[in-house]
Amino acid sequence: MNKNLSLSELVIQREEFKRRFSLREMYLAVVFTPRAISKLIGNKKSKLVDKDFVKRIQLAVTEVNGCAICSYGHAKIALRQGMGNDEINSFLSGGSDFTKPEEAKAIMFAQHFADSRGFPKKYAYDSIVKEYGKKKARIVLSAAQMMITGNMYGIPFSAFLSRLHGKPYKDSTLIYELGMLIAGILCLPIAIIDGFLRGCIGLPNERFDKSTTDQ
Repeated sequence: MNKNLSLSELVIQREEFKRRFSLREMYLAVVFTPRAISKLIGNKKSKLVDKDFVKRIQLAVTEVNGCAICSYGHAKIALRQGMGNDEINSFLSGGSDFTKPEEAKAIMFAQHFADSRGFPKKYAYDSIVKEYGKKKARIVLSAAQMMITGNMYGIPFSAFLSRLHGKPYKDSTLIYELGMLIAGILCLPIAIIDGFLRGCIGLPNERFDKSTTDQ
């Protein structure tokens, strides 16, 4: 992303969805978000996982999903954190030029997490637990969970903004865009309460595909 590019210019660059989600998928993602945010807040204090590492995970998720607004917002944050423009552009284009060897498995998991629409293979998560340990792996997962939730709302919002600029996505409709935005707001408190209750009764803040095949 060019650091001088405005949000409106970035939004209208996309002509169609790279990926879009259903309201059900958005609800399921939001359920996990409160505890994911809590993990990331805790990480800011403990510094167990470097903040740039967390941001690279989130940029990797955003690249797979193709959310213009999220790309813009997180690129700006990454720039303020000191990441270079070339490095940010590499992650937003799916490149690996700036991927550090010690972060490669986490970045690949983040891409898989996004590609699986937030329902990753259990063995993929187990591999990063083995690589980084349970506490760091949980932060990696939380960063991906938080990002995909933002993408699910940001994607229809990006499409709606592009429509307002006279360039609607060719595979979108106003009903879909407004439906996701309005329904997302209405479902938000219910999903948050659902997530809180899950935590109270000890249910895990995760959802994995336990099959052992790639199909």
